[in-house]
Amino acid sequence: MTMKNKTDIIDKNPDILGGTPVISGTRIPASLLKHLLDIGYPDKVISIEYPSLSTKKILAFKKLISEGYHVSASN
Repeated sequence: MTMKNKTDIIDKNPDILGGTPVISGTRIPASLLKHLLDIGYPDKVISIEYPSLSTKKILAFKKLISEGYHVSASN
């Protein structure tokens, strides 16, 4: 899976968690992943606790954040 842009990483669908932005292919809110990273959870621990979050997805999300993507419960 090659993740190239925001739509490859973040999914916003009214049928998934009421339209809350989630990591694509999961029901994990982007805001939750951002919070876990902000408080220092290692990528490996996140991928163990949330098996649908591969290391590749976590790294792609971190890159998106580093490029200025702002995470909120409603973006």
